[in-house]
Order: sequence, then C-alpha cells, then structure tokens
Amino acid sequence: MVNFFKQQLIDAEQTVAFGGRLSAACEQPICIYLHGDLGAGKTTLTRGFIQGLGHKGNVKSPTYTLVEPYELSGWQVYHFDLYRLGDPEELEFMGIRDYFTETSHCLVEWPERGEGILPLPDIDLTLRYVDQQRVVELQANTDVGQRVLNKL
Repeated sequence: MVNFFKQQLIDAEQTVAFGGRLSAACEQPICIYLHGDLGAGKTTLTRGFIQGLGHKGNVKSPTYTLVEPYELSGWQVYHFDLYRLGDPEELEFMGIRDYFTETSHCLVEWPERGEGILPLPDIDLTLRYVDQQRVVELQANTDVGQRVLNKL
C-alpha cells in the first residue's frame, strides 16, 4: 500500500491535469486537506478535480463564502476555503458535518483554521513552490486515501 506520493508540476496546466487525475482515482467519498502558501495552486488543483468529474463552468475560490458546492453526476463536491474563518466554532453554525456524506468529496483549503471541528482527512495534500515549478505531495491517512494513492 502506498502512503505517500510526490510529483513535480511544471505549470498551472499540469496542476489542473493532476487535479483531474486525482478526482478520477476517487471512487469513494473522500476528504482532502489542501495545504500550501497563498498562490501555491490549491484552487487551481481543485478546479482540475471538479472539472475531472464533469463540471463545465467556472471554479472559483470560496474565500468569502467559505464553501462552494458543485452538484455533479453521482457526487456533490464541496470546496472549502477557511482562510478568513475567525473561529472554528463558526463551522458548527454553518452545519459543517452535513457536508461530509456518502456522496460527497470535500476539499478543504486552510484546514488548520477548522481544527477540532473538521473530520480527519483521508489525504493531506501539500503544494509548494520549488524554483518556478510546483511540487505536490500527498500523504494517505486512511484506507480510502491509500486506495487513491495506489491508483495515482
């Protein structure tokens, strides 16, 4: 079983393409925490993930709304951006637990801001810059996460 995966991503197009590969490998509901500095490519990768599941429209960062929902064939995808979250307790007021279901994929940017409230992730995904390129690293934390990494 694979617990760790690492790949270099040359540009935004490769980041989008990797997001599509990642979504294709997710055959079960999954929770992915997205780590990385501002501008590291978390939303770009999420765009590829959502488009890989058939979404044709725009994929925007939910920085001000905290969550952006996408209804797709057989799945709901919830893209969270907790950068502006003031207190993790705010997540309880928005009914955070209702998003994590048997038919949903949840991608969470800035998950440390929801610590103690969010469920544990199946995968911790980190994007970081190395020179002018990005490196993506995935750490599987559950059996579901390991199955996804095995498919990558």
